[in-house]
Amino acid sequence: MLTLRGRIRESDLNSNQIAYLDGPRLRRSLLAACDYAQQQRVELNRINVFPVPDGDTGTNLSLTLQAIADHLGGVSARSVGEVAQRAAEGAVLGARGNCGMMLSHFLLGFAQNIEGRTRITTGDLGEALGAGVDILYESLENPVEGTILTVMRDVATAVCESAEDDFVPLILEAVREARLSLERTPEKLEALKKAGVVDAGAKGFVSMLEGVQMFVNGEPISADNTEHQFEGQSVLAMVDYSVEDEQYRFCTEALVRGSTLPAQPEVREALRDLGDCLIVIRSQDVLKVHIHTDEPEDVFSYLRSVGELATHKAEDMYVQHETIGAASVSASHRSKGHIQIARRPVTVVTDSACDLSKEVVRAHGIHVIPMSLVHGDKTWRDGVDITAEQFHEKLRTDQALPTTSQPAPVEFLKAFQAAGEEGESVIGVFVGSTLSGTVRAAEMAADNAGDTSIHVVDSLGASLLQGMLTLKAAELGESGWGVQEIRKELDRIRRQSGIVFTVSTFERLIASGRVGRGKALLGRFLGLKPILGVTPEGEVAAFGKAFGDKRARPELLRVVRKQVPEGTKKVRFGIVQVGVPEIVPDITAALRGEYGSDVDVLAAPATPVIATHTGVGAWGVAWLVED
Repeated sequence: MLTLRGRIRESDLNSNQIAYLDGPRLRRSLLAACDYAQQQRVELNRINVFPVPDGDTGTNLSLTLQAIADHLGGVSARSVGEVAQRAAEGAVLGARGNCGMMLSHFLLGFAQNIEGRTRITTGDLGEALGAGVDILYESLENPVEGTILTVMRDVATAVCESAEDDFVPLILEAVREARLSLERTPEKLEALKKAGVVDAGAKGFVSMLEGVQMFVNGEPISADNTEHQFEGQSVLAMVDYSVEDEQYRFCTEALVRGSTLPAQPEVREALRDLGDCLIVIRSQDVLKVHIHTDEPEDVFSYLRSVGELATHKAEDMYVQHETIGAASVSASHRSKGHIQIARRPVTVVTDSACDLSKEVVRAHGIHVIPMSLVHGDKTWRDGVDITAEQFHEKLRTDQALPTTSQPAPVEFLKAFQAAGEEGESVIGVFVGSTLSGTVRAAEMAADNAGDTSIHVVDSLGASLLQGMLTLKAAELGESGWGVQEIRKELDRIRRQSGIVFTVSTFERLIASGRVGRGKALLGRFLGLKPILGVTPEGEVAAFGKAFGDKRARPELLRVVRKQVPEGTKKVRFGIVQVGVPEIVPDITAALRGEYGSDVDVLAAPATPVIATHTGVGAWGVAWLVED
């Protein structure tokens, strides 16, 4: 479970009267909202029956809220408008599912209304909430009442009509109205009435408001009370539902980046005939799309034509429901206790050496275990305490070489447990066993993980080679593949895939023991740039060499062409770099010129645990052949 308890401090919100809302107050309130609502994840999954009873509303909302919290983590702005904009940006980038997409639209409208404002009054808050609701309604093809949409509108109306000029009683009024509106959702939506539940997304929004109320009252942001406990079976086991009732099969989502993205109405018009439940968000240089369709590749093809397809996924809703139904029936035989509802057959875990972006990780619900760096008396968790970009800057000036270590056993157990709550089986794809002891540590943790079915896969690689294998595992799981089928497919793909890289300096390779000092001295003298890579057996080996930086680029690409079998039809690439992001556009253009303009190309800064061995200026290309 993701919580934010350590991030919320005592504040002046806990007082007798609050006459205005500024940046710090809004930030802390939003963090409290995210924290409390995330704690309702399992319960929201349990009651999820609309628009599709796939048991993932809680998970999707939790991931969306975590993205908001992450975006607000380092914000110190005094301006309420700036904080609102940061929250909206985080929501758009991390939005998952119908509920997450609608929350993102709502926050965008809210942020736009108070843009440039330093502080707002209770009256201003009502207007901003109303603006969020208006934009949300405008964005939906077929607004459905009895959902989060209805509760948002009722709360906005109540706040607008309130005569309160103090935020403390106003928040109490908002929560009271939200709860009443939530109780009425079954009256507006037949699916909820039949199942005997309220709308899951709407309940998630109410939980956000309750989190703010707890924070204002100085109460612990905790769901440790009987109101949120339950026994018995999932409501999904009692829903009269068949997958044949659904017109479309795949829940499809994508995030596109670009400076000349089409307007929201244009995208809706282009995709409207491909499915239903269409939601489109356009915010500056980001486009986010959610649609239920039978032709996800047609959706992705269109989106590639308008910008850079940063993330995309297509989950098989038929398989989701079958999995949940089986889990619910199994759970119905238990006499007591919490039910862990499987969202899909397989959930994926990896470590931070994978170099996957947060956008990709969130889009596919991948659990990432941070590796550790020890630098003097400091220990950093990779990607948590220090980002790749921050570490690259340290490498430019710091001569001391940090040491790296695999995650502690407890970190594996925590990740396996969290992943096990979301899937029938867990598959872990980890940095190669010849490069790290992580695989062995994961296997030991898996042996002590109790009833959770865990399968550990040795990627025989690192960086985006490992990352793309992890991503492939997630995509196959979303398509309904079983864990053993996925393991066999990853093994097949790995044998025809790989990664090569070059370095700008030998210093880090010498310090890490990867290259002998004599060879390094000769290489420096001759201006030699080695082309190194990882073999199918997971060993680091020389794949070529070039004299000078200018010749290194075409030589590395020549090696890639040689390694990718001629006539390959289905391949994707990854570009990784240490402190040289300017190289990415040229390498991307070269790869697409060779393999087609629509070929998928991921790009990422190298994780610190890899960058510390290669040094600034290193870069490489990974390829995943799927034929």
